[in-house]
Amino acid sequence: ERAAELRDEIFAAQLRVEILFRQPESSHKGDCPICFLPLSLQPFTSTVMGCCSKIICQGCAYANTLRQREESLEPACAFCRHPLPKTQKESEMNKMKRVEVNDPFALQYVGVKHKVEGDHEKAFKYWAKAAELGDAIAHYYLSVSYREGKGVEKDEKKGRYHLEEAAIAGHPGARYNLAVNEVTFERALKHLIIAVNLGCDRSIQMLKECYKDGSVSKEGFAAALRAHQAAADATKSSQREVAAKFYAPQKSSQREV
Repeated sequence: ERAAELRDEIFAAQLRVEILFRQPESSHKGDCPICFLPLSLQPFTSTVMGCCSKIICQGCAYANTLRQREESLEPACAFCRHPLPKTQKESEMNKMKRVEVNDPFALQYVGVKHKVEGDHEKAFKYWAKAAELGDAIAHYYLSVSYREGKGVEKDEKKGRYHLEEAAIAGHPGARYNLAVNEVTFERALKHLIIAVNLGCDRSIQMLKECYKDGSVSKEGFAAALRAHQAAADATKSSQREVAAKFYAPQKSSQREV
């Protein structure tokens, strides 16, 4: 009976490793729901719509703004067409409506708000609920909470679990942190390559340092550079380039409306 339990434990551990080091299809941000191109990891490139919690690329947000101006329409969400809030209070009300229907992004957002206000216990509560619903960013925040012991008792094992869950869901920052804290270089390298394939700048920089000190071959680093560039190129379009020039002076990373 004990032997059977051991076999099950070994199988579960092997399966966990397989899942952990599987390349995600995309980053945790996914694709723009309008143009279906991958969302960039770079700042100043997307807008979070409080009415529907969709992340819209700035190219589609810009195109929507132009259409509304040309047709003399009231400002509305590029995705669900809900009227844009006119005040901060209205914007917050929209987000709370999303919380009431257990929207994971909205729950994660409210958790961040409580953290900023210094209420770590409430922040943890909202992140835990968002993580249950699959939100990668919430998993990442939970990993930090468990590591620092803010809002919850310190627990390195649980912190590691949530960091892995965030990485599995395509969170490059979580993947990078796993690489930094791995016990073997082989495992760390796997994490970095996965993050590079998602377009993570910090990971390609770390691989560059590994190449300089001889830990990574010239061929391996060249392959990583190509993968990193391919990830960046996949997020580009002429519409997004035009929008970037329009929005540049506003300096508003992943704007929330």
